Amino acid sequence: MKTMTCKQLGGACDKVFKATTFDELAAMSKQHGMEMFQQQDAAHLVAMQEVMTLMADPAAMAAWMGKKKQEFDALPED
Repeated sequence: MKTMTCKQLGGACDKVFKATTFDELAAMSKQHGMEMFQQQDAAHLVAMQEVMTLMADPAAMAAWMGKKKQEFDALPED
């Protein structure tokens, strides 16, 4: 099990996510993002806009996701 925060995943807060794989962690982060979008949380909306900009360029988005996965893989087990 490894731990990353919303901020470490490109978000805007210190919410902690724990998962055994990066894909599980990404799914938790995505769910959290949807909840923050529904609440119209200003800080998260800014972070989401940055990710949306990346999504316009598939190569940039893939590189960003790859970097986040590398960060996850480098973390020690909890």
